[in-house]
Amino acid sequence: MDFTGSSCGGSDHRQIEENKPLLGEMAATGGSKMGAVPCRRSLLHFSGMRYKLLQEGDIQVCAIRHPRTFLSKILTSKFLRRWEPHHLTLADNSLTSATPTGYMENSISYSAIEDVQLLSWENAPKYCLQLTIPGGTVLLQAANSYLRDQWFHSLQWKKKIYKYKKVLSNPNRWEVVLKEIRTLVDMALSSPLQDDSIHQAPLEIISKLLSENINLTTQEHESIIVAIAPLLENNHPPPDLCEFFCKHCRERPRSMVVIEVFTPVVQRILKHNMDFGKCPRLRLFTQEYILALNELNAGMEVVKKFIYSMHGPTANCPHPRVLPNVVAVCLAAIYSCYEEFINSRDNSPSLKEIRNGCQQQCDRKPNIPLRLLHTNPDLVSQEVTSNESRHKSVIVTSNEIHVEVQRNNTVNQKLKANTGNDSEPNLIDCLLICPACSTISIELSPQAERVLACYVEILKMLSDYDDWRPALAILLQPIPFPKEALAHETFTKELKHVIQRFAEDPRQEVHSCLLSVRAGKDGWFQLYSPGGVACDDDGELFASMVRVCNNVHILMGSCYKTKKFLLSLAENKLGPCMLLALRGNQTMVEILCLMLEYNIIENNDTQLQIISTLESTDVGKRMYEQLCDRQRELKELQRKGGPTRLTLPSKSTDADLARLLSSGSFGNLENLSLAFTNVTSACAEQLIKLPSLKQLNLWSTQFGDAGLRVLSEHLTALQVLNLCETPVTDAGLLALSSMKSLCNLNMNSTKLSADTYEDLKAKLPNLKEVDVRYTEAW
Repeated sequence: MDFTGSSCGGSDHRQIEENKPLLGEMAATGGSKMGAVPCRRSLLHFSGMRYKLLQEGDIQVCAIRHPRTFLSKILTSKFLRRWEPHHLTLADNSLTSATPTGYMENSISYSAIEDVQLLSWENAPKYCLQLTIPGGTVLLQAANSYLRDQWFHSLQWKKKIYKYKKVLSNPNRWEVVLKEIRTLVDMALSSPLQDDSIHQAPLEIISKLLSENINLTTQEHESIIVAIAPLLENNHPPPDLCEFFCKHCRERPRSMVVIEVFTPVVQRILKHNMDFGKCPRLRLFTQEYILALNELNAGMEVVKKFIYSMHGPTANCPHPRVLPNVVAVCLAAIYSCYEEFINSRDNSPSLKEIRNGCQQQCDRKPNIPLRLLHTNPDLVSQEVTSNESRHKSVIVTSNEIHVEVQRNNTVNQKLKANTGNDSEPNLIDCLLICPACSTISIELSPQAERVLACYVEILKMLSDYDDWRPALAILLQPIPFPKEALAHETFTKELKHVIQRFAEDPRQEVHSCLLSVRAGKDGWFQLYSPGGVACDDDGELFASMVRVCNNVHILMGSCYKTKKFLLSLAENKLGPCMLLALRGNQTMVEILCLMLEYNIIENNDTQLQIISTLESTDVGKRMYEQLCDRQRELKELQRKGGPTRLTLPSKSTDADLARLLSSGSFGNLENLSLAFTNVTSACAEQLIKLPSLKQLNLWSTQFGDAGLRVLSEHLTALQVLNLCETPVTDAGLLALSSMKSLCNLNMNSTKLSADTYEDLKAKLPNLKEVDVRYTEAW
């Protein structure tokens, strides 16, 4: 075999290609455009029969130890009738048998095989291969022609790869090495074998070559990258090759190779990668590639075009893995901006240490001492009188990072209270800032600032796509950023655009992600609320999170106007709500009215203060008057009298029910049947006004989970509830666990699960009659 480029049937084509500057050809064909791909050597692609690469198999073996001059006579002799069955394995360096006896007592090294060919002349054994070795010949006989050809191509491939590994393991002249790399790539492209390893094996050989020869020139870098580009069109680069690509992106971000060769590679990674955790260097390569795009003259415009190319021109992105992969890259890049400070704070191994093997304990950075400063004389006097309520200003410096964090005594008390149990401290409590203290100041290095600005801008771009916004909101709901980032004013200010887009989205699955991911944890709603660490606009964003859209609450709609939500506002954000209402914010005015309407505020003085706040503005006066009118109507509705049983005609609507209940007194109404009507969850606001209601029939209505949540908080005395053939699910049925008076519950033909049914039985002690037919729990 000639290793100077004359093998694989592609020598003539390679000699023609040799004189063409591949990169220049790409540029001439529009390579400067985003998404341009390197020239494909289409003539080398195999178009005939395809085979899977054999690793092992059963075959008949016959060995002839005779000179080649007698081969033609031996091939037709009677001695060829002696064949041995063997299970052969095509290892990396030799052909071995599972039963090393007879002809295959010793393995046959690929280096010892001089030639591999098919026997096709007259009187030759059927379906037979000939392996020429020193001093004789080994014949392999397959069961059919397809298996024979599969063994033939597999043996040829293993033999050639073995020789390329040896040749490229000791490079002397890089112009010869580059030619061998091109020949190796052509061989992989023209091979009739169809297997992932056909393209991966050459990439791994080249990856090892580059890892062992790090002192290459930039021109040699680019020549190698262009040479292996065709293999990267349908294959992820190996880890060592990713490191090589990262280095090129950092050192030559403006190189045309970055756009022309790396763009299709990164696009494939983002479209098809399933888990960056299995290959983190793919993520690092993608991260460095995007930073290289940002270094071009157009900067973020190029990045924006790249994100658009990943999304596509249609309304919905056809590749479901793109968004999670881009977000993963963004989160890792943002974390890396604060990594040095995080490591200096907790002395934990850095991502770089984890990738390269953790340092010895003695090599770790020592803990940086904290210096306590008192910026206010009043705080000094307070500290003298009370050591437990101390205002601290913590300054931590770590090379290029300067962090100043102010904490008030309330936060310190909360943190001390949490040390006695196993629950971790609340995120917002850890970052809450005292308004009387100076603001947080975090200074990153110029490079870290550029990285942060780039990837926060990408998150803003992602939030502008309507189809990506629901999934993006879910990914960001747990607040997957380090505390140092949340304490960085620049970061939270830029990220506000993303949160604003979530708040403005009318879809419940989007704006509901502003709330905490689970109980006991804070969400974006708390982070950007007045008094939160990220709030810098006097609550404007907070107000927009609960702003009305066509007279329908967005965030309040997702909370279904529950008492729980209003109670949390009354306990934690009543002061900011009253301040914004005093300034005429309509959303906050309506929230204060709801607190009064649902009797959230028990203290009379606080109620009078809320009323005074409402009457201080025109919009407040108007809405408070409407509240008073509703309260008078409610008193009239709840006045004793009226029927004890009531059945609405079929096909009645929510408006019909509201009109009926506003016509007189229903204080005695105990049994209400809405069966086979067209009422929905919206009628729950009317139902909770009935103080004596004990039996409610919603059979075959459109009453759903939202209505159940409202009923569970207000109609706690309800005893009989019929939900047969309603669209309720586990999400709404779980709320019934607070209705302790329920003794008869019909959930026939609903989406009740077995787990929810068991949970309800455990939490409803008075439940005696239950119908769960035609459900999962049946």
